[in-house]
Amino acid sequence: MSEPTAERLVVVVNTQGFHARPAHLFVKMAMTFKSKVQIQKGNQIIDGKSILDLLTLGAGNGTQLKLKATGPDAAESLDALAQLVEGGFGELENGHEPAAT
Repeated sequence: MSEPTAERLVVVVNTQGFHARPAHLFVKMAMTFKSKVQIQKGNQIIDGKSILDLLTLGAGNGTQLKLKATGPDAAESLDALAQLVEGGFGELENGHEPAAT
């Protein structure tokens, strides 16, 4: 019997894209799930639980990514991870970037 698989398209909405902080948040959340997590950008597919892979992905603002999870909690992991990406990794304030101080 094959393991459950889920896929979801997301768009990176925060201005700076997948830099160190968002990559750390993504990996930290992905590691809480049992499922294997992958991210696809064009023809490139990376391990969603590898911060090095995420940092070398080059996913800037407006980049469309396909998230894929395979395992017992595939749907739950993608729900949480997609919400993290689409919410701007907590870097958006009321739908906008936080004001510079």
